[in-house]
Amino acid sequence: MTAPASGDARDRPPAAERRLHPVTPFRRAWAPVAVLAGWAVHDPNAAQEQLARLTGTMLLVGLSVLVPAAGLYGFLSWWFTHFAVTGGELRIRTGLLFRRTAHIRLERVQAVDVTRPLLARVAGVAKLRIDVVGAAKKDELAFLGEREARALRAELLARAAGFAPETAREVGEAPARELLRVPPRALVVSLLLTGATWGSLAAALVVPPLLWLATHSVWTVLATALPLLGAAGASSAGRFVAEYDWSVGESADGLRIDHGLLDRAHETVPPGRVQTVRVVEPLLWRRLGWVRVELDVAGSDNSVLVPVAPRAVAESVIARVLPGVSVPASPARPPRRARWCVPVWWRGHGLAVTDAVFAARHGLLRRRLSLVPHAKVQSVRLTQGPWRRLWRLADVHVDTGAGRTVTARLRDSDEAARLLRAQAERSRTGRRDARPDRWMS
Repeated sequence: MTAPASGDARDRPPAAERRLHPVTPFRRAWAPVAVLAGWAVHDPNAAQEQLARLTGTMLLVGLSVLVPAAGLYGFLSWWFTHFAVTGGELRIRTGLLFRRTAHIRLERVQAVDVTRPLLARVAGVAKLRIDVVGAAKKDELAFLGEREARALRAELLARAAGFAPETAREVGEAPARELLRVPPRALVVSLLLTGATWGSLAAALVVPPLLWLATHSVWTVLATALPLLGAAGASSAGRFVAEYDWSVGESADGLRIDHGLLDRAHETVPPGRVQTVRVVEPLLWRRLGWVRVELDVAGSDNSVLVPVAPRAVAESVIARVLPGVSVPASPARPPRRARWCVPVWWRGHGLAVTDAVFAARHGLLRRRLSLVPHAKVQSVRLTQGPWRRLWRLADVHVDTGAGRTVTARLRDSDEAARLLRAQAERSRTGRRDARPDRWMS
């Protein structure tokens, strides 16, 4: 299959090299302006002194130089950016002065997401982000036409799944079946019932007046108030904008997640790459029976699967991510003597181990139940400090492939020792029987 792909690339060299959408230079032209703005923010006093020395004529001359220079930079950076899909890899060449060529092996690709910021939606373009195993950050192609971005995404997924290059373009995007759609009203109510929303808002309203009474310094108040207001907005309005019209669909290439009010995102979560599933249950949501589902995906930024949904609906979606897994209803609490190590809050910890997952719960007001498939466990550790050794208690830590650790706290020492040995064996057998990580397998 490799030889035909190489021959095909040699037969049509012009078609192999492709450029980004012509609107891209306008986006990149802002880079020189952003550098000047960053300098002004970093040293506002020096920037103010420099501006005071400039006359109107000097400002006009500066703008007449800066604007064409920014436009030229944007055009040249676009002109020297190319990408090509060969038989086994995606190549991206960038750089005006210093050239950079990225060779992305398609078998290492684990997610291809399409995002459409507000201005990009107006211009009819989209950004393609490629998530690669072991890469510190995502490579991206910004911008492509919307149809071209979706077609390229489908082609990359098909080739990553093992389809031959000559048939990958014909496969197209796999059809999706909708599993969940979050109504805007439910999202608003969930945000109003979240303690972080009211806590950050209260801090933004209370702390600045107190600082003014104590310091009478406008700059001190602004330096404190702006971050607090930003945090309050991010925990309420920011989450609403990001999680608006959230939908989850199932397809052959993984779970499809679409969301966003201003910036639309089209993400893919390959179930085989999911390392941990967390069921989050804030205190004020329990009366309504709502939960939030989060993910840990190896090498990916995807972290939310379901922003809010009834427990039964959320568990049905979890069953598509972890086939054959049922969410434990009531994990076993630590023994009562654990109250001498962690007063009151010991009741928030729990543990349940099934044939499929290691499930640990923590939190009394905001409960979090972490589900780790046995096949995703990389290592198991037991820790026991002097005080817990006195009360015959120990913690069992399970490390996953996403670099995270799930801990079953305050377990009986004998139980923890048995769990350590049993979990090591479950992990070995689980990896042997695990489902493939590749798409469409």
